[in-house]
Amino acid sequence: MWLFMNKSFLSIVDKGDPSGKTLLVRARQAGDIGQVFPDAEVQMGAGSDYRYRARIDREQVANAIADSIRNIDYGNFKSTVSDPDRHDAYLDVWSIMHAFQSNHK
Repeated sequence: MWLFMNKSFLSIVDKGDPSGKTLLVRARQAGDIGQVFPDAEVQMGAGSDYRYRARIDREQVANAIADSIRNIDYGNFKSTVSDPDRHDAYLDVWSIMHAFQSNHK
């Protein structure tokens, strides 16, 4: 699952926990995981395309994402992204998905 949030972009997957109790939360930018999971033990450079990652309890992940949804207080997401580089990256994704929509009626 990819999550585009005001101050973080996360990729969340079920990878390598035999108990199924944790999820792997990954990010491309320093601090993105901590924006949503301040107590997470983030590892850097674990040899894949995501530079940052943390194993986080599945229920904690679900609760944090649900809280983020409950706290939405804006009518336009893009206008709430204050970091110019993040805003531009998100706008690029928005543009690509807009084209995807137009090409798949």
